[in-house]
Amino acid sequence: MADASPRTLGDVVGVLEQTYPLAWAEDWDRVGLVVGDPAAPVRSVLLAVDPTLDVVREAAGHDLLVTHHPLLLRGASALPTTTGKGAAVTGLIRSGTALWCGHTNVDRSSLGTVGAWIRALDLHDVGPLAAGPSAREETVAAHGSRLVGLGAVGSLPAVTTVRELATRIAATVPATAQGVRWTGDAERPVHRVAVCPGAGDSCLADAAASGADVYVTSDLRHHPALEHVESAADADAVPALIDVAHSASEALWLPLARELLADVLPELAVHVSEASTDPWSGRVG
Repeated sequence: MADASPRTLGDVVGVLEQTYPLAWAEDWDRVGLVVGDPAAPVRSVLLAVDPTLDVVREAAGHDLLVTHHPLLLRGASALPTTTGKGAAVTGLIRSGTALWCGHTNVDRSSLGTVGAWIRALDLHDVGPLAAGPSAREETVAAHGSRLVGLGAVGSLPAVTTVRELATRIAATVPATAQGVRWTGDAERPVHRVAVCPGAGDSCLADAAASGADVYVTSDLRHHPALEHVESAADADAVPALIDVAHSASEALWLPLARELLADVLPELAVHVSEASTDPWSGRVG
């Protein structure tokens, strides 16, 4: 008996976009299929946080590259191979590798980045940190995916401390030159946690209003972080901050994406990239 026909790119994209509806993305975002023929066969998929040149080279042996961050978020009018974006697009086309990007639509899903953090920290009594600027009628998608919101707030199973939570997070996310840093008293008790994967200083006010003991996010700049921790005379009146490298905070989604594709399309070979897409490679002092 002849082997069954392989899945097509359209089949795989269909599963991804049924699970992470493009309508869940911010208006400014650029999500979905970037490169590829929907009718092309797909047998092997590579998952990564960013479509960097190293990741694109690694993906050359695969039919589809799925990344969290878009390749062309700000657009481009020219893509010569002397530029990083041009070299990435040319490399994908030459190798016959398709590219699908999910971003803020994935961020909001219970099977996306925020869902990965809820699972990693075993949060209970979970609610959204911020719902986002626009109403979204569809709150339940396929394969058990639910619209959570932008970030989440939940309770830990047991009280811990800022230091202990940061240590646990450092052991959970990929190692980076930055590591995991925090503000305030390392022994401050923590029960309620706010989390926003990726750059989250725009949600500092939401975290302060959430009743959380600590806010876990990435890319915290000096002035917003300082204004937050100095916004009350009593340091315990606002959440402590735990800052994780951006790519590390979103890498927790990749195992969930692999699990999704393996469950729904078990004939696919699904791999997680081993390349680090954190831009920093070292630190002294």
